[in-house]
Amino acid sequence: MRGEPSGRANDLAAALRSAASRAADAASGGVALVFAATPDASLDLRLRAASGFAAADEAREAAGAVLPHVRDVVRSDAERGLVHVATLGPRAAGGMVIHPLRFDGHLHGALAVAAPSALDAAGTRAVAELAELLALRLDHERVAQECKALRANGSPRDGHEDKSEEVLKLSEALFAQDIELLRSNEKLGKIERLKNDFIEKMSRELRTPLGSIIEAIIAVLTTENEALSDSSKSALRSALDEGSSFLRTLQNILDLWKIKQGELPVEIQDVNLRELVDEAIFSIQDALGDKALRIEPRFEEPLPRVRTDLAKVNQILFLLLDNAAKFTPAGRIDIHVAVAEGRLVCSVGDTGVGICADDQKLVFDEFFQVDEPSSRKYRGAGLGLTLVRDLVVLLEGEVSLRSDVGRGTTVTFEIPIQPV
Repeated sequence: MRGEPSGRANDLAAALRSAASRAADAASGGVALVFAATPDASLDLRLRAASGFAAADEAREAAGAVLPHVRDVVRSDAERGLVHVATLGPRAAGGMVIHPLRFDGHLHGALAVAAPSALDAAGTRAVAELAELLALRLDHERVAQECKALRANGSPRDGHEDKSEEVLKLSEALFAQDIELLRSNEKLGKIERLKNDFIEKMSRELRTPLGSIIEAIIAVLTTENEALSDSSKSALRSALDEGSSFLRTLQNILDLWKIKQGELPVEIQDVNLRELVDEAIFSIQDALGDKALRIEPRFEEPLPRVRTDLAKVNQILFLLLDNAAKFTPAGRIDIHVAVAEGRLVCSVGDTGVGICADDQKLVFDEFFQVDEPSSRKYRGAGLGLTLVRDLVVLLEGEVSLRSDVGRGTTVTFEIPIQPV
């Protein structure tokens, strides 16, 4: 039983993180912050979980900006409040909804959810239900701690019949809350399964015919090339490029979903880093087209063979190279690879258009693109860097970005590796 408190704390932390993730999803590309009150139920609220941010520092900075608004809503004793937090930028353009987490007269904290546009009825309902579940979960922890304290401080043989009766009442309350939590989790589980089934089925239904179309175009270009006119060849190649891009987008969506569901396994194997980089460069050649753009890899010696997830590192490199090629009309893309202190450190830098300071915090957000939708000239759905971040986090690493407008962008990721 010694491990029970830490185990319960871990379960609570996991529940808070899960709720934050679901709330951010309900906000369609927004962010979510979960604040918990101190045991004395004062307004000393502390950040306990966050979702939708590229890094922990960004989440803490956002929490500092949001906290005064959260305190105002909690003080007003309102069921919820809608506020605008300018420092969160476009991701909070639709406003931030703040739900105090109260259950049975006890204040346990607050759930703050910001969205790029105003939440629709379904999103509003989903966030409200998550707030209710969080309040119940936090109150369950309170009751469990009170019950444990009473059991530790007295028993009927010590002449504490009143405490025994109170323990019984608290145990009954815990049991009732357990049943309610099971019902809520079962409901959420059904919703998640439905969403999972929908995404998998839609992905399969789209990928199967799309793959056949791509294969047919390749077959025509290969076998009938001489008989085709230049305009026909150009049209077919354009269709092939668009189809291949769409297929990659579908795969990116599926991979992102699998990561969120914890269904994308990490498979460790021996990796030759030079071969890995060469393969990534080869796979990006089609995206370069006829651009006056060269890719220059640089390896820092010594560069030993290592053990990591070959497929995922290859995917990260491809996504970074594809993103660099997209925003670099001409010039150079540099790849720097090093192994130091048990970590693989890799950066992909370009001499492209660069990213302004206001957008740099948002480029890892789902579906975010740096160019204006009204004048969009770059292909893609804005998922590449989001998937890079999630894959790096899955491999227990870190990713960062540095950029200057007109001078280019460099993305660096570090992941732990095992020596061969």
